[in-house]
Amino acid sequence: MRKTPKIQKTTKAKSPIMASLMAILMPCWAAAQEGNVENRIHMELETGLVIIELNDKSAPLHAQRIRRLAREGFYDGVIFHRVIDGFMAQTGDPTGTGRGGSSYKDLKAEFSSIPFRRGTVGMARANDPDSANSQFFICFQDALFLNGQYTVIGQVIAGMDRVDAIARGEPPANPDKILRLYVASAADSQSPESPPADAPPPAAPTEETP
Repeated sequence: MRKTPKIQKTTKAKSPIMASLMAILMPCWAAAQEGNVENRIHMELETGLVIIELNDKSAPLHAQRIRRLAREGFYDGVIFHRVIDGFMAQTGDPTGTGRGGSSYKDLKAEFSSIPFRRGTVGMARANDPDSANSQFFICFQDALFLNGQYTVIGQVIAGMDRVDAIARGEPPANPDKILRLYVASAADSQSPESPPADAPPPAAPTEETP
């Protein structure tokens, strides 16, 4: 049996210039890695974990809203109140009626050219394009007819099989719920965010749908 020859390692002392460059670049690299983690939302269901990557580039206001509400624990215990087989699962309304939302003002639409595919996460809204608030939906399969009409806020990158298992119905007889939803970097210790400026409550409630 042939053995792989061992490579003799030699160590070289780092030059002062190299050491200085490493000292500068390492914090930048760490900050970039942290930024990537901040874009990920963990959603715990009874069936397990779902990971969503937020779309900060084309929907920065909506991504910020989701993170803010997640840090406040807004979504914890909220049910999936509207789940249509072959289409999508909708959640984010603490009243469970489809008419509720957060106390923050509604968001201006951030429509983009990103298509609605399987696992795409979009913001639900009423008839007014600028009425998205806290409710969001996850597509079970491609829904290209929604393109350009709803804000795409992210994509499921892990745990889509757990989304597929969410109970169907409008509302479901025994709805599934979000056990906990949090920013990935805050998985072990959540740090509250300073109070936002957009504090006025939304107008009279209307049902939000995709």
